Amino acid sequence: MDTVVSTMLLLIMLACTLKLIHLHARSRKLNYKLPPGPSILTIIRNSLELYKKPQQTMAKLAKVYGPIMRFKIGQATTIIISSTDATKEILQTHNTLFADRTNPDITTAYNHNNYSLVFLPVSPLWQELRKICHGNLFSTKTLDSSQDLRHKKLHELLGDIRQSSLKGETVDVGRATFMACINFLSYTFVSEDFVPSVGDGEYKHIVGTLLKATGTPNLVDYFPMLRMFDPQGIRRHTTDYIDKLFDVLDPLIENRMKMRRENDYATNNDMLDILLEISERSSEKIHKKQIKHLFLDLLVAGTDTTAYGLERTMSELMHNPEAMAKAKKELAETIGVGKVVEESDVARLPYLQAVIKESLRMHPPAPMLLPRRAKRDVQVCGYTIPQGAQVLINEWAIGRNPQVWDNAHVFSPERFLHSDIDTVLISFPIFSFLYFGINSQIIFCFNIYVNARVRSRSVREEDAVSSQCIQFD
Repeated sequence: MDTVVSTMLLLIMLACTLKLIHLHARSRKLNYKLPPGPSILTIIRNSLELYKKPQQTMAKLAKVYGPIMRFKIGQATTIIISSTDATKEILQTHNTLFADRTNPDITTAYNHNNYSLVFLPVSPLWQELRKICHGNLFSTKTLDSSQDLRHKKLHELLGDIRQSSLKGETVDVGRATFMACINFLSYTFVSEDFVPSVGDGEYKHIVGTLLKATGTPNLVDYFPMLRMFDPQGIRRHTTDYIDKLFDVLDPLIENRMKMRRENDYATNNDMLDILLEISERSSEKIHKKQIKHLFLDLLVAGTDTTAYGLERTMSELMHNPEAMAKAKKELAETIGVGKVVEESDVARLPYLQAVIKESLRMHPPAPMLLPRRAKRDVQVCGYTIPQGAQVLINEWAIGRNPQVWDNAHVFSPERFLHSDIDTVLISFPIFSFLYFGINSQIIFCFNIYVNARVRSRSVREEDAVSSQCIQFD
């Protein structure tokens, strides 16, 4: 038995050695100039920090090895981008060459990578799903039609907060924000609240676990030969939690399909009705399984990350009383004391918009953008990014780069009051989302905080939140 194991290990090491020799010869032949990067020993020494806070650790390493940095672990080559110039080349100049995603092992749970709009390669299916999302789910018409729903959910939450403040009860801001996002998404998707099926605490645990698993370094991604063993159990646990979400979605979809077959059915005009209508016209465009996986993407991306962004914004305002005072003054002068802020009012609140942008700069909900894959060898800022390499953009590092931002570690909304929008988009990728029609949920959730402060103004600020107990990354 020992002889067999030793022989297998020897063959694996020999195969890896031959592969490295081949790559080295290929790089010399093609006159590669690969980005510099830490040695495997340096990576091992920093492994604990990389596991806990990857974006901060990679930002520190980038100060040593440069803003375009190469990580070589096992069979995987990863390029870490911490430069605005390189980001511009990848997202704009060479966008088609970096359009595909790498598929981490975790995405194979439930074959999610074969249905997910996020991880599908550029293909007819991907183009069709993207067309459906842009033309139907996230169109201006659809977002406008759901404004009354957002307004209703906002007022329901404000009523709960007001009752708690009148009773002198402490409000769990994180839970309130999370629940508001869930309620908005669930009613937007299926016109009903599906959280009672699992409970809000359990739902938050499920989403939080999926997000944590997504950001956890997985040995299988670096050593594919370990895939059959799933040594960390990441794929297995992810499958279990996706199964719990699908247990909620399956009966909702089945029941709606049954209702739609009845003659007296009146459409809800929610996302599920829109998708089923498209599916009934042509099942080749989208079918039930794809609908479930699309909802999975939207649910996970639209709840915890939005709640995180809002909590960080609130925390920064509590830490910066001058910014808080300016925001409150703008609200009082523009909207009026005690009045509810509507979505249409946001355009008249430039300082409030600057507060949101500054918070996103310092605390991006997705500090490392989703991984991209180089379709072929690409020259970026004088370096060669090899074919098949995974590319990660460290948005956290870009947002705190002192060469781009004055006083980068200081919360200063004023920096965005007179900024050229093209410069902002190039410097910080997350702002592209704010200017391409999908910021309604951010505004909706921020309204929770703005209106809660307006409606509960009788509660002293120091009683509402203690800024001393809030810690930042």
